[in-house]
Amino acid sequence: MEDTRQARPTPAVENYLAAIYIMERDGETVIGRKLADWLGVSAPTVTVTVRRMIENGWVEMLADKSIHLTDAGREAAIAVVQRHMLVELLLARILGVPWSRVHEEADRIEHSLSAETAARVAHVVEYAQLCPHGNPMPGHEDVTADLVPLLEMEIGVDYTLARIHEEAERNADMMAFLERNQLLPGSRIRLLERVPVNETVTVLCNGKRVVLGMSVARCMWVSEISEPESETSASKQDGEPDGQS
Repeated sequence: MEDTRQARPTPAVENYLAAIYIMERDGETVIGRKLADWLGVSAPTVTVTVRRMIENGWVEMLADKSIHLTDAGREAAIAVVQRHMLVELLLARILGVPWSRVHEEADRIEHSLSAETAARVAHVVEYAQLCPHGNPMPGHEDVTADLVPLLEMEIGVDYTLARIHEEAERNADMMAFLERNQLLPGSRIRLLERVPVNETVTVLCNGKRVVLGMSVARCMWVSEISEPESETSASKQDGEPDGQS
């Protein structure tokens, strides 16, 4: 009997599939220009690669030039995104690779990881639902559904930094800056001011003031801090305004 299964995509095609998957997950319309920006390649390169992906059944292009994953493309995209995040978790939790470098290192390893090895890694990292940067594993998007964009934080209120989007992960210098300033998932963060004219925001993270460009801030999400009712009541009795410490 003839084997009709598609061969595993090439590493280059896997990169395209992952990028398209993330954009579709976030509700973005995927077009060639966005892929070129995301992948750091030229528009003609995207055109040639997408044409080949259409021929191989990984994606389809509609009349408006938007690009969409086929069922086979989605399955392959989910596999590569999962492998990438699992490698990141292995590097961060088990091997102690610095948080800001795990994305770049995982990019080098994900394409050669077998499904069997990926399953073993998943067991080792206890079937985590989030990558080290707080982005959801495929199928666990509900875990991050209630997060608040950093730019929508109330000024002067403490939150927990929860997620750094994949778009920021691609910038090694940006990730090193965030790690250097302890802007990591789990850190307590407070928005101090927005300065639209300068396109900056100032936050307080673990007692340190940090100025962020809007392009960085847009890639960050936070979660509200739920304080025990007894502590909230005590604060009010002490005359402390809500949301201040």
